[in-house]
Amino acid sequence: SDPYLREHLHWIVTDIPGTTDATFGKELVSYEIPKPNIGIHRFVFVLFKQKRRQCVTP
Repeated sequence: SDPYLREHLHWIVTDIPGTTDATFGKELVSYEIPKPNIGIHRFVFVLFKQKRRQCVTP
């Protein structure tokens, strides 16, 4: 109802090799440019290290 404190998903990439960048991963959600309004904003980046190669499906 009130979008003031709402979360927004900008991008999901899985299976990124540890020796390269995100362009070599599997994109599950296409990147969407952040469109902040006026004021302070918080962006959270979450990374998980996989112990072995595994497929992640949406």
